Amino acid sequence: MVWDRYVAEQNRWTVPVSGEQIRQARTDLPKVLLTPVKFAPHNWFPELNGCRVLGLAAAGGQQGPLLAAAGAAVTIFDNSENQLRQDRRLSDKYGLGIKTIQGDMADLSALPDAWFDLIFNPCSVVFTEDVNKVWQQCFRVLKPGGVLMAGMVNPVIFQFEPEGPPFKLTYPQPYSDLKSLSHEKLNALLLAQETLEFGHSLTDQIGGQLKAGFVITDFYEDDRGGEKALDTYLPSFFATRAVRKMAAGI
Repeated sequence: MVWDRYVAEQNRWTVPVSGEQIRQARTDLPKVLLTPVKFAPHNWFPELNGCRVLGLAAAGGQQGPLLAAAGAAVTIFDNSENQLRQDRRLSDKYGLGIKTIQGDMADLSALPDAWFDLIFNPCSVVFTEDVNKVWQQCFRVLKPGGVLMAGMVNPVIFQFEPEGPPFKLTYPQPYSDLKSLSHEKLNALLLAQETLEFGHSLTDQIGGQLKAGFVITDFYEDDRGGEKALDTYLPSFFATRAVRKMAAGI
């Protein structure tokens, strides 16, 4: 499991929040990331005290502990046992009551229908081949009127060779490491035991939510804080706030 190794290497997205951050979240609205730099707007959240939150593919001890400290009943669902262990460790240490479940984000059959008030999904659908299955599952497990907050990758960044400038337009949409890369590049990626990524179209990332039955209520863009040269030219990430329709046609 690649993310299990990333935990050992202290990848940015595997380093848990501090005790001080958890203490602050008990009294102030938590600062949590859907995308690399900008914090999710506070007005995107429902009332967190008593809110049933699903952290979808969101393990690593970063968002879940802060939302739990703010009073939410948090369940973290992720495919990496080592990432889930980060959440359990903080939950046990600070009495946060976080539940953890290991599984594939495109298959939430372990979760009941219409149970959660909020799904928090930070930039992880890039690691699943069929994002539409994820939106359909999110719709099923959210209560009517429940909120889906999702961070995503701008598919345009996958169309270029990563080195630049100048940037060479190389790959058509939709992008897939499995289908778009040459055999040599794909084998090198697999040998290096790196994650496989999928550059889903906007039709699937945004239109897929609408097709699943959500209404998108807000949107923002983000980048990697200058970490990549492409940040100079376009936003590499975006986030959506969507609400599950109360009933068909509403």
